[in-house]
This record gives sequence, C-alpha cells and structure tokens, in this order.
Amino acid sequence: MTSPSPQRMYGRQREFYRYCLFGLILTILAVFLIWPIFLTVRGGFEDEATGAFTLKYFIGDGVGVLRDPLYRQGLFNALMIAVATTLLCLIVTLPMGVIAAKYEFRGKATVSALVLVPLILPPFVGAIGLQALLGRFGAINSLLAKLGLIDPAGPGIDFLGGGLGGRFWAVVVMEALHLYPILYLNIVAALSNLDPSLDEAALNLGAGRFKRFFRCTLPLILPGVFAGATIVFIWSFTELGTPLMFEYKTVTPVQVFYGLTDIEANPRPYALVVVMLVVAVALYLMGKFAFGGRAYAMQNKATAAVATQRLTGLKGLGAILFFGGITFLAVLPHLGVIFSSIAVDGTWYRSILPQQFTGEHFAGALSHQLAMQSILNSLIYASAAMFFCILLGLAIAYLTARIKIKGGFVLDALGMLPLAVPGLVMAFGYVAMSLHWPFPQIGSWLQVTIANENTESIWYQLGSLMSVRGQAPNPLMFLVIAYTIRRLPYILRSAAAGLEQTSGDLEEAALNLGASPMTAIRRVVVPLIMANLIAGGILVFSFAMLEVSDSLILAEKEPHYPITKAIWTLFNRLGDGPYIASAMGVWGMALLTVTLVGASVLMGKKLGAIFKV
Repeated sequence: MTSPSPQRMYGRQREFYRYCLFGLILTILAVFLIWPIFLTVRGGFEDEATGAFTLKYFIGDGVGVLRDPLYRQGLFNALMIAVATTLLCLIVTLPMGVIAAKYEFRGKATVSALVLVPLILPPFVGAIGLQALLGRFGAINSLLAKLGLIDPAGPGIDFLGGGLGGRFWAVVVMEALHLYPILYLNIVAALSNLDPSLDEAALNLGAGRFKRFFRCTLPLILPGVFAGATIVFIWSFTELGTPLMFEYKTVTPVQVFYGLTDIEANPRPYALVVVMLVVAVALYLMGKFAFGGRAYAMQNKATAAVATQRLTGLKGLGAILFFGGITFLAVLPHLGVIFSSIAVDGTWYRSILPQQFTGEHFAGALSHQLAMQSILNSLIYASAAMFFCILLGLAIAYLTARIKIKGGFVLDALGMLPLAVPGLVMAFGYVAMSLHWPFPQIGSWLQVTIANENTESIWYQLGSLMSVRGQAPNPLMFLVIAYTIRRLPYILRSAAAGLEQTSGDLEEAALNLGASPMTAIRRVVVPLIMANLIAGGILVFSFAMLEVSDSLILAEKEPHYPITKAIWTLFNRLGDGPYIASAMGVWGMALLTVTLVGASVLMGKKLGAIFKV
C-alpha cells in the first residue's frame, strides 16, 4: 500500500486547519450571537417561579404584555414609527433613485455624494438640534413671529407637544432624514442592474413614462426596494436613542430600557424584546428568501448598459435643487446642534439664531470629567471592537469567499444576522447573558474567593467585568463584544468584496514556494485587500463610537459611560449640561464625517453593499 504523497498530506493538513478555524468561529458566533438571543427568548417564555414554559408574559391576565394597554400602545407606536419612517423614506428616495440612475446633469457627482451625508449624522444627536429649532421659543417659532404669522409675545406653536402627535412625528422625521440614504443606495443599485431593453420594449408598445415605471420598472426593482426598506423598518422599529431624547416614552424600545431596572424580578421586558425580535426577523427572512432569489435572477439579465438622458436648463437645476433640498433638510437639525454648541447660555431664546457665540462649550467638553472619561472609554471600546471585528470578519470572508468551505454559508448567514437582529435585542441579550451561568459565578468567585473583597485587587476588577448590573459592574467586556458582533457585517462585506476582486493565484504561488497558510494570508492576501479592511474598520470604529442601544443599556455607572450615554446624561442635566452635550455631539459628527468619507473613497460604489440584507 503506497503512502500518501507529501503534497496530499500537506493538503489534508491545510484542510484540517481550515475546519478547525471554521469550528472556532462557529463557536464564537454561537456563544456571543445565538446564546444572548436564546436567553432573551427563553426569558420571555419561562415562568419566573417554576421555570416551566408559559405564555402568560405575552397573553396572561395582569402580566401579559399584549394585554396591557400601555405596552400595546407602545408596540403600536413603535410599529407606526417604523411604517411612517419607511414610507417617508420611500417617498423621498424613489424619485431620487430614478433621477440618479437615468439622468445626467451638471453637479450630479457632488449632490450624489452629499446624499450619504445623513449617514454620518446620528439622529440621537440631531434630536438635540431639532428640539432647539422646534421648541415653543425656538428658531422656527421665532421665524414665524418675524414673518407675522404668529403672535411674537405668545408662547409659540407647540410642535413637540402631544396633542398633535408632535413627538411622534419628530421621531419619524429625525429617523427618516437619517435612514433614507440606505434605501437610496439599494434603489440605485437595483436600477443600475435593469436591462434597458425591457423599458424600450414597453415604450415601443405605447406605454407612457409613469405606466412604464409602475408596470415595468418598479416590479423589477422591488427586491432592491424591499431590501433597503427592511433595514429602514427594523432600524426605526427598534430605535432607542431618538425617542428617548424626545422623551417619547410610550414606545416599546423606551419601555424596555426603563424595564431593565428590575429585570431580575420582572420578566415582562423579555417578552417585549421577543415581540420586537419576531417582527424584525420575520421581515428579514421575507426579504432574504421571498425577494433574494428574484433579485439575483434579475441581475443576470442586465446585459446592456443603461442609457442616461442629459438634463439641462431648468430641468437640470431642478434636479440639483431636489437633491440639495433633501440634504439640507437632513442637515438642518444638526446645524441646530452646532448652533447650540456655540451659543452663550440663554442667548438662543426667542431668536432665529443665537445672539452671542462662544467656544467655551467645546473647551468644557474637553475638560468636563464625565465628558472626557466617556471619550476615553469610547476610544477604548471602539478600538478593541474594530480589532476583533477585523480578525473575525476577515476569517469568515476568507473561508466563505476565497476557500468556499463546505458549510460556509452558515458562517456568512450568521455574520450578516446582526443586520436583522435589532441592537436593542442584542444589548438586552448581553444583560441576560451577564445574569446567567457562568458569569455571575465566575465574577463572584474572583471578587470574593481570590480578592477577599479588596476592590483594588486585579482579581476583583476582573470579577467586575462579568457583570453589567449590581454593585460593582464593569461593562467593558460586554460592550466590546456587543460592538464587535453588531458591526461584524461591515467588515464581512468589505473583506468579501476585496477577496472577490483579487485573484487567488498569488496566494497559491506563495504556498507552492513553501509559505505557511498564515504567512500567505499575512504577506499576500491582507495587503491586496488592505483598502477594504481599512474601509470596513473605520466604519466599525466610527459607528461603535456613537453606538446608542448597547451604550445606554450596558453602561450603568458614570466611570464606564461611552460618549452617547454621557451625551444623554448631560443633556438631561440643568445648567450647561445641554450645551456640553451639543459640543460632544459636534465632535462625534466630525469623527463620523472623516471616517465615512474615508470609507467611501476606499470602497467607492461597493459601500452600498454594506447596507443590504
């Protein structure tokens, strides 16, 4: 019997290492992605007293969240926010997408780039500026008084009052102005994949412009529309920061947030989160399976280039004004944040613009103890998350896009799953995770058995990392894990795009010359896709720096606050708190501006693939 050749043995060894890596990644995703979701779901169906399966927290008398009028109203409001936000985004982006895909006009490149600006303007921060603009004595009421439309001595119109649903619509508008670029990117991508001969055939049969769009174009791009609309719907349905900033409390995410205070004694927040998870995952699966195959089949038919028509004169000017006007509306609340950050205390009252300006609030943001500590914390959390995210995302992309390992679709699906699972659900899951074995037991053992309750001991500090609730919590570990898992799709799609664009011949050549697989990856693969890794990495870093749901829920003590938790805390304090919060928001917007522009330059049109289901 002949022994295997050295080449075959080496090939088997490589295969063995690949499947070991596959198993390691699968274990990591099972523990830090699937397990938190499982604990959350189990908590909603587990009887608090007996541990038996129950539906009482959903439909039971007195405790069922679906029977409680307040929780039902919260669910209804969350759904209506998501529906209204998605519809508003569709109204804005459908005409924008058609104009961008089918027409050329002077300044198109500039205004198309500006469409991405709202992505770098978090609604959590913009809510500060919108309140300054729409308050009873804010800029809009001052403008109306200046024009003689309202009484200058009166209290002004209560835009944010509850009588006309002002807070509801403020949340909807703020979220729509932030999320519409995601839907726009998907619509433009779908339109660019259309075969123009289909539209020409409809034109030859006598169909008019609107009939061709609604009977021919729209059905064909529906998978792309639904893909973007799904992300917008899930994002707005589970958004915590924006309604919290507007003090719109009768909405499920905010109810879950406040319910965390007694999570160990009240399982109803678990049930609320399960309801949100079911809605989000159902929409994701609908988009993935009902429309995913159709989208793939349609793209194969796009064999001819889409002919664009030149817009000149008033039509060209109208296109520029349309794109510019939408971008201006999206930026307007954040201009309010900037003005709030440079206004002298009390000088932006009953006036269109602040009467006096100062830079003290920015200096305060750099000297205030809570502000500075939160910035340092966020830098640590986001940097660590970016590092682990690059390692994990590159490994998954390599196994699925380059090696195409058997079962790789499982890793790819799990890696993209955080897009479908709301951040609020994941954050809640990590709280549940910290309350279940083995974390409480390990933390208690480290703090008591080894450290003998010496709070200065390294063992006591390590023990505190095992909890996010209690007397001595430290959320560092859970925040880094949460940021990493939540932003994993960005790196995964970026790395996969880079690997698909580069040939594997150079890597094979390195292996044939005796390089180990790790050496080949480090010296050949990584340099070839470095631009993609940098683009995905800076997206992970920037969005982690301004992550809202994980930060608000997992950070309980001020010494551990990330930036967003500090902004929310300062905004609700009297004195100069709101002004310092505004200044911190401006710092955050500047950071996101630099990082997203850098990612856009490095990835180009591939940037849109990151925001697809």
